[in-house]
Amino acid sequence: MDFMWINAVRGRWQALLVILCLFHLSSVTGQARYSVPEEQTEGSFVGNIARDLGLDVARLISGKGRIITKGSRQFVDLNRDKGTLVIKERIDREELCGKTTPCSFSFEVILENPIQLYRVTVEVTDINDNSPSFPKDEISLKIVENAASGTRFSVNTAHDPDVGINDIKKYTLKPSDHFKLEVQKQADGRSFIEMVLQNPLDREKEDSHTLVLIASDGGEPHRSGTVRIHVTVLDINDNAPVCSQSVYKADVKENSPDGTIITTVSANDADIEVNGEVTYSISDIARGAMPLFQINSQTGEIRVKGKIDYEKSKTYQLNVQASDHGGYTDTCKVIIQVVDENDNVPSIQLMSFSNSIPENSPPGTTIAVVNVDDEDSDRNGVVTCSINSDVPFKIESSLTGYYTVVTDNLLDRESISEYNITITVSDQGSPPLSSSKNITVKVSDVNDCPPKFDQSEYRVTVPENNSPGFSVFTLSATDADWGQNARVSYFVQDTEINGVAVSSLVSVNSDNGVIHAVRSFDYEQIKWFEFNVTVRDAGSPPLSSVATIKIVIQDQNDNPPQVLYPVQTGGSLVAEMVPRSADVGYLVTKVVAVDVDSGQNAWLSYKLQKATDRALFEVGSQNGEIRSIRQVSDKDAVKQRLTVIVEDNGQPSRSATVIVNVVVADSFPEVLSEFTDFPHDKEYNDNLTFYLVLALAVVSFLFITSLVVIISVKIYRWRQSRILYHSSLPVIPYYPPRYSDTLGTGTLPHMYNYEVCRTTDSRKSDLKYMQPVSQSLVSVDGAGTDAPQVDKQLVGNCSQMSTLVS
Repeated sequence: MDFMWINAVRGRWQALLVILCLFHLSSVTGQARYSVPEEQTEGSFVGNIARDLGLDVARLISGKGRIITKGSRQFVDLNRDKGTLVIKERIDREELCGKTTPCSFSFEVILENPIQLYRVTVEVTDINDNSPSFPKDEISLKIVENAASGTRFSVNTAHDPDVGINDIKKYTLKPSDHFKLEVQKQADGRSFIEMVLQNPLDREKEDSHTLVLIASDGGEPHRSGTVRIHVTVLDINDNAPVCSQSVYKADVKENSPDGTIITTVSANDADIEVNGEVTYSISDIARGAMPLFQINSQTGEIRVKGKIDYEKSKTYQLNVQASDHGGYTDTCKVIIQVVDENDNVPSIQLMSFSNSIPENSPPGTTIAVVNVDDEDSDRNGVVTCSINSDVPFKIESSLTGYYTVVTDNLLDRESISEYNITITVSDQGSPPLSSSKNITVKVSDVNDCPPKFDQSEYRVTVPENNSPGFSVFTLSATDADWGQNARVSYFVQDTEINGVAVSSLVSVNSDNGVIHAVRSFDYEQIKWFEFNVTVRDAGSPPLSSVATIKIVIQDQNDNPPQVLYPVQTGGSLVAEMVPRSADVGYLVTKVVAVDVDSGQNAWLSYKLQKATDRALFEVGSQNGEIRSIRQVSDKDAVKQRLTVIVEDNGQPSRSATVIVNVVVADSFPEVLSEFTDFPHDKEYNDNLTFYLVLALAVVSFLFITSLVVIISVKIYRWRQSRILYHSSLPVIPYYPPRYSDTLGTGTLPHMYNYEVCRTTDSRKSDLKYMQPVSQSLVSVDGAGTDAPQVDKQLVGNCSQMSTLVS
């Protein structure tokens, strides 16, 4: 019955607390309340939080559900896989709440994505695990022998940390010959014990008495504690001290220094001398308050002895006993009220924090969730939370005691990649106290910046005749992004230049942007060309930029001059005729030469290298004109041979040589007589002979090879025909498309009709043209007219073959 009564009371308490939570915790998503006995082993089941809050176990796992407590100790743990609450640490109700009932502790269950907060309250029920105990093992009392019946003597009460039915329920005094025990309940719930003298004492018969005081609780099993009371019977002292006030009230500020006077208790004794001297002592006080206060036994001053904390206890009650030397006492109450001071700095606890945020996060993105708390009361416990103003973030109040740090503006990692946020919380006490917490938020990169070249257009000069693989130029592009988004690669756009793919001209190293020439450039073929290079980053999606590269080929002196006139031939000689009557400056001929190079590499100069008579002719250095420099005389040789060198202006210079034959004569027959006497170029004749012999050898080889092949084919065909004639094996004819066979092995086109007669010797078969069956048929010979009928009589047996196709 007691168990059922306890459960009913507990249920009413739970219902009341749930209703209060609904009114005061409207900002919490949900709440739950459980009850668990103290001293449970670790892992003991507390409750199914997932079922009671209507949550799915998968939500607990995906939301990274966890328990958040304000203190340093966590008594309950969350099993996310099962959605249950279990005991994490042994709970001692007496240590947690003392004498406070009901005893409970609260914590929050927080889920992320989205953030949900649930408040859970666990009530800890008491078990009878503590025995009553007295402050002392022995109590000494001095009582005068003439003490009247009904005289009261206060005795220290026992203390039992348990509460309710497990607390002290009765006191028993043994033996009870002279004294009886009276127990009174005080306003604070504690008991006040007095021994009442029933029968007068006689010191002469018995000068001392030993009593046993037993304190018993109501738990199961019962527990008890004892104290021995030694009573010494004194001689007459007929006046007891009397306290000036039955109740004293005083205030003391928390954290008051040791020795601070709280109040002074006084008592008067009508006796004189020794029997009138009064001493003071604290006879009864809560166990936790014993180290905090002390009393001067002579003056009755109550002073602060230890550290008084308003947050631990707001009120203390002391029972002060005034005693004389005759054993008479009086007791008064001292109620001490603790005044709160702003002595607790507000605390900040980081509940959830993302140390990295993408730079493209929209305003309002949650960065951190913090819990702030101040253990002071009234204005001293009212807090405000703020952050530094030089960051693009703001702080918002989300739940009671909870604040959320969110983005206030768009972020740009390329401008600022990291922010230091200082969260400051301050109370409204005087002076106000504050605390701060620094968090660092890194802005993660998003591929929002395309790579950029130093220039949009580049012009590079490359000398011609470069070696393949020649490094032409190095491109450089930068990307303001970071990491993978800033890693760039270079690519040549696939286009054509004058019908030639640009990839056959140049290539680019995708990693370092070095442009290489794929082949050797020839200025005479291409003087410049343009192409585009794309730089692309490795982001997702990738971004790119394009630059135009113009490569200008620089001419080199790689071509010698070419003589156009006079034409140099090896087979015949060409000579210029100069009459003997030619005047000085007579234009004999003009050497014409060109150079396919350009610029100064194509500037040509002419000079006479060798001549039969250097005093007779000269060459114009700029125009190549060969002129006479004096009058021709009869003594001058008829045949003149001039060697003219043509040289360009390149570095190093290149040259060509031309031989000009000049005949000094007045008539053409005279020239002919001398023409055959010009010496030929021996080198040219040797080369011509070599080529003629080589050509004759090749033609002879080809002729002999062809003759051998033809003879071999003829012999092969003849042997095959002989094998077929002497063989008795059947011959399976092959019919090409559009051909058919009716009687024999005919393979003529369908549009013709023939009669074939064969003799016994198939090698001597004759063919006779027959008149076409239809006038629409044409003759075999393709003449377009009807073939005349020819009758031929053949010797031997004939077989008729007809091939007719519709």
